[in-house]
Amino acid sequence: MLLSLTLIVPLLVAIAFFTLAERKVMAAIQRRKGPNVVGFWGLLQPLADGLKLLLKEIIIPSGVNRYLFLFAPALTFILSLLNWALIPFDYDLYIIDLNYSLLYVYAISSFGVYGIILAGWSSKSRYPFLGALRSAAQMISYEVSIGLIFIIIALCANSLNLVDIVYHQHVTTWLVIPLFPICLVFFISILAETNRAPFDLPEAEAELVAGYNLEYSAITFALFFLGEYSNIILMSTLMSVLFFGGWLSPFMILNTVSWYGFWFALKTVIICFLFILVRAAYPRYRYDQLMDIGWKVFFPYNLTYLIMLMLVFFYFTATNVELDYYTTSNFLYNSLVSGDMARGLEYTNTNSPYMTQPDYKFTIAEQQY
Repeated sequence: MLLSLTLIVPLLVAIAFFTLAERKVMAAIQRRKGPNVVGFWGLLQPLADGLKLLLKEIIIPSGVNRYLFLFAPALTFILSLLNWALIPFDYDLYIIDLNYSLLYVYAISSFGVYGIILAGWSSKSRYPFLGALRSAAQMISYEVSIGLIFIIIALCANSLNLVDIVYHQHVTTWLVIPLFPICLVFFISILAETNRAPFDLPEAEAELVAGYNLEYSAITFALFFLGEYSNIILMSTLMSVLFFGGWLSPFMILNTVSWYGFWFALKTVIICFLFILVRAAYPRYRYDQLMDIGWKVFFPYNLTYLIMLMLVFFYFTATNVELDYYTTSNFLYNSLVSGDMARGLEYTNTNSPYMTQPDYKFTIAEQQY
């Protein structure tokens, strides 16, 4: 219970100040001041907004299924919190270490669409229902793309464990270097998955008034708001883990000591900043363009990339290539080291929190590849 609170409370604070940062950055881009009245430099604006939503009256439209109507925002918020238990903030800073944590994250993220569908359907209004239909099609379309990317990551790291994937990047290189096109596709896909601009069609105010949350007010609206921004920060942390080495420093010499999640937090903040820049810079896509990108561009591209990667890995394993970790810099050789093996690889520096063995030798005990 205490461990859950130590995760939820900082997350809620991060969401609050992420909204402030978004408004400030967009104001600077659009040459206006942004929030600057409540507190010094507007720092208390998120608290004032939260207090306002908490104290307002919850209005339930007549004729709706009130249980589903109230359950939908709660479901959205709860699902947005479940994945945080598996995110590794540092080499020993996580709540749960599952062998199939990547698969778990994918499954829970897929459930997120149900809260939006329930909200649109239970509102018994045309605009929320249209927003819910859009969201269902959009999220399912881009989950296919994200699923293929997860398979590519699992092939490269030879593991579905998020901690092992980071250890693999410590042994070889950050996956953004060999998989840079896939990293770009992943970033665009999580923009669509989280209903962010320029893919915020389920809540397009110009067409659907407010989308699936049109009939919601007060704390029920706040739960949708918290769920959306929690998913944004979650996807930023996931991108940091999968492509940018998680808690690892960009400088190898600094990986000898634990930084208690500093580099992880810095990478996450930078990716969140990119979310804000994209919203400020790009106009909203048409819905047919959104579907075309998902099914006609990303899906065949990721599938082709996956098949080519499988063929390359099959070639190296079928020809029994001898791995030489001292001389080779080829990523495809190093990718044959699985993530759980990488967690057992031990380096020279005895001050490292996870590298203790002397001499720059790799020990893969009781495992054969």
